[in-house]
Amino acid sequence: MLPFSSSILNHYSKHCCLLLTGIIITLPLFAHNINYVLQHAPSTDVIWNYLKLGITHIIPYGLDHILFITSLCLLNAKFKTILWQATAFTVAHTITLTLSVQNIYVMPGAIVEPIIALSIAFVALENLLLQDLKPWRVILVFLFGLIHGMGFASALNETGLPPNRVSLSIASFNIGVEIGQFIVIAMVFALLIIPFRNNIRFKKVVVYPLSVCIALIATYWMIERIFT
Repeated sequence: MLPFSSSILNHYSKHCCLLLTGIIITLPLFAHNINYVLQHAPSTDVIWNYLKLGITHIIPYGLDHILFITSLCLLNAKFKTILWQATAFTVAHTITLTLSVQNIYVMPGAIVEPIIALSIAFVALENLLLQDLKPWRVILVFLFGLIHGMGFASALNETGLPPNRVSLSIASFNIGVEIGQFIVIAMVFALLIIPFRNNIRFKKVVVYPLSVCIALIATYWMIERIFT
């Protein structure tokens, strides 16, 4: 057991919840609208610009995706388990990102965005209600990843793609998303899992409070997205 008292863990979890609330309030101030003209630019410029766009779509602008990935890490903190879930999520969102951007299969944002919020709330509630990770989690993450991929596609479509660099742009954006996802997982490990996972009160003072916060935020988003 690591030498962390329950009072320190309680203090830490409260600050995490306050931080999440602060991010929710201030996030609209950082909304971005980037429009690159890259049709005749060198390939390296296309790669770099869409790579950055993919990263920033997760960090700092993709709070919904950040909360989803964070929730995936909480119920079972083993790296191998998280890697399986992250892989399922990656494969799934890559499929629908590609299909949606190329207009092969498109779902309206009015449907996609509430389901993304629902997926976050669902995983957070699983963290609260289940003691151990169930085999269906990877399948569930894959299905939710298909929806998140459509959300990624919507962001990419808003920016636009150079007509002669579509595949390169999509690939670069997707790699950027993966880098952002990896950074989130690394931060969760560094700030929450490695310091505290061996403490017997880890679930009570870290997993449960964070999952409650995430579930409430996601539920609010879902209601907001349904009625706006």
